[in-house]
Amino acid sequence: MKGDRVEIVVDAGDTTRTYEVVASRAGRRVETNVRRGVVEVSEVTRNGTIVRTARFMATRVLALVEQPVPREDAAERPK
Repeated sequence: MKGDRVEIVVDAGDTTRTYEVVASRAGRRVETNVRRGVVEVSEVTRNGTIVRTARFMATRVLALVEQPVPREDAAERPK
C-alpha cells in the first residue's frame, strides 16, 4: 500500500540516527524481519519481489515504528 512506512531509530555511538523505509508506489508494502541479530526492513511488491532492503544490527536498534497507511471507514467518506 502506498503510504506504508517504517521508521528505524539506531544508536550511532554518541548520537542517534533515524531512517525511514517507505512503500514508494501503489501496491507495495513494507515488511519487517528480525533474525540472527539483524533487523531487516524490505519494500515488497504485490508478487513478493523485494525492491530494496535496509539492514541494521539488532543490538543497535533503539526503536522500530511501523506506520500503516490510514484507512477510511465508510462513515467517514464524503458523499
